[in-house]
Amino acid sequence: MKLESLRKNVEFKTVYKRGKSFSNNLLVLYKYKNKKNDNTNRLGISVSKKVGNSVVRSRVKRLIKECYRLNQQNFNVENFDLVIIARTSCKDRTYKEVEKALINIIKKAGLYNNEESSNLHD
Repeated sequence: MKLESLRKNVEFKTVYKRGKSFSNNLLVLYKYKNKKNDNTNRLGISVSKKVGNSVVRSRVKRLIKECYRLNQQNFNVENFDLVIIARTSCKDRTYKEVEKALINIIKKAGLYNNEESSNLHD
């Protein structure tokens, strides 16, 4: 299963417009089934300037990307475009808190494999 990044504004807008959204106190997730048939998932991470300065925003992006990468084997995601939006409450959180929020939101979206439901990383 390959993972690519959503980069273009048009791609983000398509996911916002046509996708389905799920949220919790730290993150918002938009999922949209893409038209590719090569098991490619595309992940976009959006962090507003309201969250903090560039250093804070970059840290939040790295945390979200790393949480996704380490838990990817538990996600039942194929041919989806996912956009994860960090809320302002995300800026002072630890890795564990962000990971828990990401797993929670993926479960809400129905994209989590229930076989190893409590396999959190240290």
